[in-house]
Amino acid sequence: MKKFITTVQNIWGIQELRERILLTLGLVLIYRIGTFIALPGLDPNALTKLGNAGKTGMLGLVNLFAGGAFSRASIFALGIMPYISASIAVQLLTMVVPQFQKMSKEGESGRRQLNQWTRILTVIVTVFQAFAYVQYLDKTGSGPIIPKALFTISTVVILTAGTLFVMWMGERITDKGLGNGVSILIMVGILARFPGAVIQEFTTRATLGNLIAPVIEVAFLIFVVMCVILLVQGTRRIPIQYAKRNVIQGGRMMQAGGTRQYLPLKLNASGVMPIIFAQAIMFIPATLGQVSGMENVGFIRALNDIRGFWYNLFDFVLIVAFTYFYTALIVNPTQIGDEMKKNGGFIPGVKPGTKTAEFIDAVISRITLPGAIFLGIVAIMPSIVMQFNVDQQFALFFGGSSLIIMVGVILDTLQTVETHLLNRHYDGLTSSGRIKGRQGLAQVSI
Repeated sequence: MKKFITTVQNIWGIQELRERILLTLGLVLIYRIGTFIALPGLDPNALTKLGNAGKTGMLGLVNLFAGGAFSRASIFALGIMPYISASIAVQLLTMVVPQFQKMSKEGESGRRQLNQWTRILTVIVTVFQAFAYVQYLDKTGSGPIIPKALFTISTVVILTAGTLFVMWMGERITDKGLGNGVSILIMVGILARFPGAVIQEFTTRATLGNLIAPVIEVAFLIFVVMCVILLVQGTRRIPIQYAKRNVIQGGRMMQAGGTRQYLPLKLNASGVMPIIFAQAIMFIPATLGQVSGMENVGFIRALNDIRGFWYNLFDFVLIVAFTYFYTALIVNPTQIGDEMKKNGGFIPGVKPGTKTAEFIDAVISRITLPGAIFLGIVAIMPSIVMQFNVDQQFALFFGGSSLIIMVGVILDTLQTVETHLLNRHYDGLTSSGRIKGRQGLAQVSI
């Protein structure tokens, strides 16, 4: 207890860290307040009906990522997902469009240009989804009490401005606060659903008197927690031998090097991003269905049923694909091989340079496959347990996606705090060693 109090005092005593914490908490508070501010022009008596409609099916998943704002017809109803969808599109364009590839290699100036394109695309995606949301309000009987044309225009403008404001808050948290702002806002939205999920589950159990569901829930939680621990902490360590070399120190010729270190490669180097990316893609059929009025037709209906086979199959495939895609973005085998060669390091039995890069790439590809499969299984576990009459809100909150996001974001945030402490020669947050976040093992320093 004394060590905990001392650590808190050390954290609060660092001015920069204190300012970052206060900024992050302040922006999170603003975000949560905004999720309770309803769109102007709606009938207040119809919001209850809207809330009930937004708790089930695909819309329940949308509502989870929006922190409940979707079912409350809030000014932040679309949340941060349009920005994530735009980010996915821009990252894909950097792989196939030469102009975007050039910008991605131009350093800071290129990054600013790509960010600008992401913001522009965010506006386009948000406007499209805002029109779909207006159609959704009409179909749920939560229509406006003002002229339809005026309500449509005002809602599209307000929802677009709301998403851009949430995007801005996420960027400010990333730049001036703690951790990744977008991930923190999503995590806060998920945590906000915790009380309602627990209350709803206990109410359902008391009403149905179902004795099998609690056993399923316990087994489900144990399995998911084990998978999350494996995905967050699982690594493969590749030995690196540093060759002996002569150096001059104090006017004398001495031998240095000859030590052995390890290159840690994560089982899941991409963290939670594949799940977030996949969910952003899976929201597209729901949006198209609302705009076209075909949400109950053919494949659109199948992809909107989170309990259905086709939805879970596509979600699983997208998660596996995005795991490889995002791992390729953040782990560069060629760069790792070049840095090892520059520092006199080599993998025993593998030639330095190109052969080392190829070896590392092969290892990454092999260990990413089980990590991607585990990630996909954990993501679709809520749909599986819902087949045993487990309440959807409870299943989604304690599902693999939610737990991985929460665990990953918390570890990243704690790792940022610990870095500030260690840089100022304070003790870390744990006595057993440094905290390893989602990105900590993916970044290799030779």
